[in-house]
Amino acid sequence: MVKYFLGLSVLKSSWDQVFVAFWQRYPNPYSKHVLTEDILFREVTPDNRLISRRLLTKTNRAPRWTEKYLPSNMARSAYIIEDSIVDPQSRTLTTFTWNISHARYMAVEERCVYGVNPDNNSWTEIKREAWISSNLFGLSRALQEFGLARFKSSITKTMKGFEFILAKMQGGTPSRTLAETAKEATDKVKETALAATEKAKDLASQAQKKQQYV
Repeated sequence: MVKYFLGLSVLKSSWDQVFVAFWQRYPNPYSKHVLTEDILFREVTPDNRLISRRLLTKTNRAPRWTEKYLPSNMARSAYIIEDSIVDPQSRTLTTFTWNISHARYMAVEERCVYGVNPDNNSWTEIKREAWISSNLFGLSRALQEFGLARFKSSITKTMKGFEFILAKMQGGTPSRTLAETAKEATDKVKETALAATEKAKDLASQAQKKQQYV
């Protein structure tokens, strides 16, 4: 049994901008799990399509409940192959991605097609498909569920990363990272708490003075 995912996403930038951002998206604040990227192969075909293959190294954190079932020396990183085809005639960028590490335990295959949004030609639409499978006896279904949940979570980070790089390319201010937003909220809470404490002290002092004159 294989878990299947299909989703559509939209980036409010032109296809040409997204095409450039695709090659510049690492590193960004939302891709800390991507450790390295290397180009293995690249060529331009006679019909002017750009074909590339890259090797990515990413962190590979297995769920804790699987640790007793997996080898103790299992690597904490995984190798990913990414094939891509850029067709300037149809204005599409198609990627095929799959893991070559730990594929027996869980294999994740992804296909993305970046094209011009049919409702707004200044935007880019991403059609994303994924297939998650596992051959680990007794745990395959649970691992597939875990893999699907983690894949869905990674889409949010991927889109945030794209938006960050696109904003930098367009000379705008990139969206704040989650850490920056959280820090600002924490600082604001501290300021509010400090102000409340000072006000409470002031009210207590006033009440004490009134008691002295009663």
